Amino acid sequence: MTAAEVPADAYLLDVREADEWTAGHAPDAHHLPMMEIPARMSEIPSDGDVVVVCRSGGRSAQVVGYLMNNGWDNVRNLDGGMRDWAAAGRPLASEDGHQARVI
Repeated sequence: MTAAEVPADAYLLDVREADEWTAGHAPDAHHLPMMEIPARMSEIPSDGDVVVVCRSGGRSAQVVGYLMNNGWDNVRNLDGGMRDWAAAGRPLASEDGHQARVI
């Protein structure tokens, strides 16, 4: 799925580390670092569109595979990750008072 194809009502799951999230993320995204997924899977919706994102698409692809192997059939990877999200002109927010950026 490309950044332009992400539905407005999708649950955007950002699996990057805290410093990456703080620097810049999609405004309506939900932050759940990749390494915390196994312990916090109950927080991930099992219905509706769930789009998983990282910086470039590698970590999020791993998370999508993991979730699918554990019964989720509503998860998709954001190809190109937050880099493509930003390049497509999709909105970004930061948590550190600086201009939002993808690191």
